[in-house]
Amino acid sequence: MNSSILAIILNCGGGLNSGYIGGLYWRKPGAFHNGFKGLCSVFVTAAFSFSGTELVGLAAAETANPRKSLPTAVKQVFWRITLFYVVSLLLVGLLVPYDDERLLRGGSANSAASPFVLSIQNAGISVLPSVMNVVILISVLSVGNSAVFGSSRTLAALADQGQAPKILGYIDRKGRPLVAIGVASAMGFIAYIADAGHEGSVLNWMLAISGLSAVLTWGSICLAHIRFRRAWKLQGRTLGELAYRSQAGELGSWIGFIFNCLILIAQFWVGAWPVDYEKKTRSQLVSNFFQHYMAAPVILVFYFAYKFWFRTKVMRAQNMDIKTGVRELNLPELIAEENAEKASWPKWKKGYKSVC
Repeated sequence: MNSSILAIILNCGGGLNSGYIGGLYWRKPGAFHNGFKGLCSVFVTAAFSFSGTELVGLAAAETANPRKSLPTAVKQVFWRITLFYVVSLLLVGLLVPYDDERLLRGGSANSAASPFVLSIQNAGISVLPSVMNVVILISVLSVGNSAVFGSSRTLAALADQGQAPKILGYIDRKGRPLVAIGVASAMGFIAYIADAGHEGSVLNWMLAISGLSAVLTWGSICLAHIRFRRAWKLQGRTLGELAYRSQAGELGSWIGFIFNCLILIAQFWVGAWPVDYEKKTRSQLVSNFFQHYMAAPVILVFYFAYKFWFRTKVMRAQNMDIKTGVRELNLPELIAEENAEKASWPKWKKGYKSVC
């Protein structure tokens, strides 16, 4: 939020060395480099940056009352993405042109090339760039913390289902998957590659593996919700029996699933025929394709290998197990308590809670 306020001030001419900027850089050199294909070319990086919001679902399993905590968490994630990602990126796009030579480029991974830092440097403010780098480092620590949490719980769940070594499923008395946490934390040592001199290339390939997997993950989440709702209906259950229902409902999952499929198609397009592909050599085209689409074949190989090895079939909705692992909640009593609590709220709080 503070960075957005600073960006507005700088755009309006609040810097020492810069006047009013407005939409200058959106006109020259322009807002969308290489048009629609250029937009599609950054989907992998965008997916990597936006991934992590699914941790809300993982955290819900460890909350005392998911019916109360989950809606608030989901709404906060929506507003945080809107303010910290969409609005901030829109503002920083007004402050720094895409052709600035100091921005990140192939083979470069210099933290000083953050567009927020560049915009502050352009404004002639000598202290704030270092402050912004500190903020970025703190944000990275926060990301690392959430990544260890999410990956360790995922590894433990895979081990519990027989899809990973059993030792990863060890849980201590306080409910912590210690072995999985250790394995996930050990992955942090990959950060020392930053001192190897080829950190940019390494970052590109790590993005290739993890970036597109976020699109596939969210597509599978949307599909799982669609099939769960169908199974719930076919097995005679009502929506009133659910402890939590998505605000967007089944329609939202259909929209999300379709858009994720379109992104996968667009990524194949820019991977096989990148910008200026006529000028690239065959080896450059192969490297570009795998940097944009490497996660897809990796996931498909693992998926079909698992189906073949364990001889599993696609489960029909009416035969799905929707009972195992269900937390027993006294929904009528919880709903009565919630209604009584909401009735005591002032009008401003009711309005605030409806959106946050």
